[in-house]
Amino acid sequence: MSRTASVNDKQLACTQAAAEKQRTWFAGLRRDVFEQQRPYAIINADTPHDLFHLMGVPVVTNQWWAAVIAAKRLSPDYLDGMNERGYHADLCRYCSMGLASSLIDLQERAPWGGLPRPALLCARLTCDCMQRIFQQWADHLGAPFFALEAPGSSVLPERWWELSRHRWTELCEPHRLDLMVAELRELIGVLERISGKRYDEAALRAFLQRVNEQEECFEEVRQMIATAPRCPVRISEQITNVMATQWHRGSDWALAHARAFRDEVKARVDAGIGACDQERKRLMWVGAGLWHNTAFYSDYEASHGAAFVWSMYLPFGPEWYIRYGLDDPLRALASRVVTMNEVLHNAPYAPAWIVREAQRNRIDGAVVLMPRGSRPSASGTLFITHALEAAGVPTLLIEADMVDARAWDGAAVDAAMTRFLEERLT
Repeated sequence: MSRTASVNDKQLACTQAAAEKQRTWFAGLRRDVFEQQRPYAIINADTPHDLFHLMGVPVVTNQWWAAVIAAKRLSPDYLDGMNERGYHADLCRYCSMGLASSLIDLQERAPWGGLPRPALLCARLTCDCMQRIFQQWADHLGAPFFALEAPGSSVLPERWWELSRHRWTELCEPHRLDLMVAELRELIGVLERISGKRYDEAALRAFLQRVNEQEECFEEVRQMIATAPRCPVRISEQITNVMATQWHRGSDWALAHARAFRDEVKARVDAGIGACDQERKRLMWVGAGLWHNTAFYSDYEASHGAAFVWSMYLPFGPEWYIRYGLDDPLRALASRVVTMNEVLHNAPYAPAWIVREAQRNRIDGAVVLMPRGSRPSASGTLFITHALEAAGVPTLLIEADMVDARAWDGAAVDAAMTRFLEERLT
């Protein structure tokens, strides 16, 4: 239960438009799949969505589906069911929730009736559990699984954001890009067979250019949030608008929505409107979204003037998705895929970037999520916490899960947050 349940968490018209887009899109997907037998794919967030979109193969993103389940308060049913079937309790909930939703039949309670059988599942092998989760999921659904390797990096520049847009070959290393390009070409062959379409390099180049334009809009929003006297948009609304757009990136709708979001935020800044009228303390949320309790982000506005103004979802797009120099668009796309999770979560990449973001956004305190079982997301958490404290940013570490509501102790978290705000952010 939110402490401030009456807080209006949809202050922007764009937020409602983004939510409606997701609802109508998924309803259309189910109609197309069941009535017209149109193939679709289940894929992880760090895979090359762009190729699926380009080839006309709709996708359901595993982590988005897990967030939907958590938001509908169904994660305990699915995760308890997994444990009853012998899956160990420390399995990554974020990545296994989709598998659980296919194994456990909640009948009419399943979100939108549940996922239909896909034509393909695709994931990048970023941790030990990924291959087994997706292979079991594919076996259960009777669909093929396409795995992308995650080759290790020998170049670890702390200030990676200075290289990512123009010098991405240097950042991602030619031999790693060679491997990823070869795998993407193999994936293209699979998508051609599924869709009946031929891959078009010029079309991919144009697609990635639209993605660049979309992310440039988010760059403007990011700068407005960093410099406005008060944050013009809560992170819950930042996430809704950004992620709906990212899932449909490269489309006409995505670019139009990114522009509309930028314009609506700019209008609020120009009018002096802040999301939280009482903003006195600026907080950052480090980690994946708390999908089973997004109301948490506004819980301390009225009582402490504490506003969450930053999460990774908005700034990471411009920082990592933009690729200039699209002479070889497939290689540019490979550079985005080959190191995505690493720069977002692992040391030295993540700590340096998050400290820089804290400084840019005038952050008074950071709340860091330590997710149980989610090793890639949690692997750099202590490094990030240490770096923030060393930079003079007070930090509160919360051990919880982004989609598993079973272990969320609201009273304990509230007590910890209250102490943090009153004793460390003075």
